[in-house]
Amino acid sequence: MRIDLHSHSTASDGTDTPAELVRNAAAAGLGVVALTDHDTTRGHAEAIAAAPEGLTVVPGAELSCRLDGIGLHMLAYLFDPEEPALLAERELVRDDRVPRARAMVAKLQLLGVPVTWEQVARIAGDGSVGRPHVAEALVELGVVPDVSGAFTAEWIADGGRAHVEKHELDPVDAVRLVKAAGGVTVFAHPAAVKRGEVVPESAIAALAEAGLDGIEVDHMDHDEPTRARLRGLAKELGLLVTGSSDYHGSRKTCRLGEYTTDPEIYGEITRRATGAFPVPGAGGVRA
Repeated sequence: MRIDLHSHSTASDGTDTPAELVRNAAAAGLGVVALTDHDTTRGHAEAIAAAPEGLTVVPGAELSCRLDGIGLHMLAYLFDPEEPALLAERELVRDDRVPRARAMVAKLQLLGVPVTWEQVARIAGDGSVGRPHVAEALVELGVVPDVSGAFTAEWIADGGRAHVEKHELDPVDAVRLVKAAGGVTVFAHPAAVKRGEVVPESAIAALAEAGLDGIEVDHMDHDEPTRARLRGLAKELGLLVTGSSDYHGSRKTCRLGEYTTDPEIYGEITRRATGAFPVPGAGGVRA
């Protein structure tokens, strides 16, 4: 069974609708796909309803966190989406996204970029607006060649000229909130240095002590030496090791199933979860 535990739809910053995503996952030969949109579960119902027979959908989310000024992402799987404390924090993060994006647009305009809020809102559509939508606006305007080109110190990377911070969870709080909601946590792409500064291994150890379940090792932003180092760290700390595509549709070059998770690890994730359950597909048609 091929298992991809990190993907995004138009409910956040992907380009596939949730229904398109699950159909594409089946077409890519996946048996399991996790929908992990940023700070939202809005796409779950559509994805589950459209999932074809033979594909299982794992409901999840990617939570925005910050530790000592460094941004990081926490993958949360199979939690109760209505658990009040975690729901309140997700809403705080989501509610801060629009004013943050507007503030980035204002900064870019001061830098001479003719971007508008209307343009960014059009690109975001019904999704939770985020930096990738601002980045795509810069691509449309010819300011940068691609989305990754916007995530630099010159533009909207952490600490960049047009960067604006938003409400984000302390990662220890995120781990504890997800656990209290019956879910399982995996630190997403923890050593993706091309995205900016990353937390030290001592921080990962502290998260493990707080209840972190695993780290995402096999990811396009980790080279082979980094993966080997992270596998050693995971073994030392007793953490699960996952692999995922971090699929965003056409917004990024990664493909569904480009990196996958071992079925035994997936089984352990499902055994640990009590807040929700994977959903076998039955409502859609395999592409």
